[in-house]
Amino acid sequence: MNTVFALWKRGLKAFVRNRTGLIFSLAVPFFFVYVFGAIFKNDFIQNPIAYMLSGVIITTVFEGSLNLASTTVDDMVSGFMREVLVSPAKRIAVAAGQLLSAATVSTLQGILILLIGLFVGIKFTSFITPFYILAAMIFVGVVFSGVGLYLATVVGSGQTFQIIKTAVTMPLTFTSGAYIPISMLPNSLKYVAYINPMSYATAFFRMIVLEKTNLTAAQLVQEGLAIEINGFVVTPAISFFIILAIGILFLIFSTVSFIKTDFSRVTRSATDANDLWG
Repeated sequence: MNTVFALWKRGLKAFVRNRTGLIFSLAVPFFFVYVFGAIFKNDFIQNPIAYMLSGVIITTVFEGSLNLASTTVDDMVSGFMREVLVSPAKRIAVAAGQLLSAATVSTLQGILILLIGLFVGIKFTSFITPFYILAAMIFVGVVFSGVGLYLATVVGSGQTFQIIKTAVTMPLTFTSGAYIPISMLPNSLKYVAYINPMSYATAFFRMIVLEKTNLTAAQLVQEGLAIEINGFVVTPAISFFIILAIGILFLIFSTVSFIKTDFSRVTRSATDANDLWG
């Protein structure tokens, strides 16, 4: 448990210290809100700013979670990970610490955007809604942290991972409905959206933020909160279970892969082990 807490605290320290990264992580999402919010002022989106902000928040959580892979690769290259594993710490505890750290940081990023969003367009009619939003962000953060950790252990190269990360995050983000409603995508990209896990995370999260839980399936589709595939409507409830299944799968994959990874093959350079225990 000490190992899990130490790695969790280390991730939070890195997040707080990286002020430049924090500023950009807040500025860039609101740039997208401004641009796309102005474009999609139409009839079926009643509150385009809140609609866009909900997509931006969950996208930020998604990208923040995947940053775990980048951090883990850096730790592998620097020799930090090998030094941690030389200690009595169990690998499963190290993996858990990495996952919880990434999920916490990505959730904090989402909370910061949500707090700013309360002043520019997001309104709640129920005091319970923020708690549902927080739970949804943690849930999505844990799921995609598992994906990130799995990618890190499979790739094992910082340069290669950055290429893969860009190739993965950009298509997944822009075909998820977070910025552009899936109904407005070209037919070829709609099929990409159907197999994109972020499409379901976005639909599920957006329904909670916009407080549209009482709508029928047809109304959910009309407002861009559900995905219709050849007449079958994937409601936000179904989307939740899809993300849950993906999360369980990748948490298992990432943990097993992390335990089996041979970190001794990675060349060691400077280490930041003092940040863990300091």
